[in-house]
Amino acid sequence: MKSPNLTQHPPRSPRVRLGGFVILPRMLDKGRALLAGKIGEYKYACPLDQRFLEFAGLDGEALKAQLAAGKGDREILEWITANSATKPSPTAIAAWSALQEQRVPLDPDARKFFNDLHSSIAPQRADIGTWFDLLDLDDYVSFGGEA
Repeated sequence: MKSPNLTQHPPRSPRVRLGGFVILPRMLDKGRALLAGKIGEYKYACPLDQRFLEFAGLDGEALKAQLAAGKGDREILEWITANSATKPSPTAIAAWSALQEQRVPLDPDARKFFNDLHSSIAPQRADIGTWFDLLDLDDYVSFGGEA
């Protein structure tokens, strides 16, 4: 599997799904880029990735080892299904993914971080309300897009 170069373009949006899971394709892009030495400013197993790992009952290092073995998205999904400690049902995955798409900052520190980043990259954008909105916008602006 070809590794993305995250110094030249962002990983997939957190909204993109694999096996119904949001976040997962983005995490896979970051893991592959990390292994290739092309992760740029991104972080593998960041707090967002941890949400997926906790829900799926997986270890980030074990998942990274599967990526290092050269497995593609389909093979990784098969590995996740076989190795998940929580074995979420398709219904649970759909509900969890929908919840993640709507997450907003709740505590004061998270709100401050969110608002500071939003204000620094696109203060005029009133449509940025969720974490996924902010991540997509930050990815776009970071690689030359105009907010």
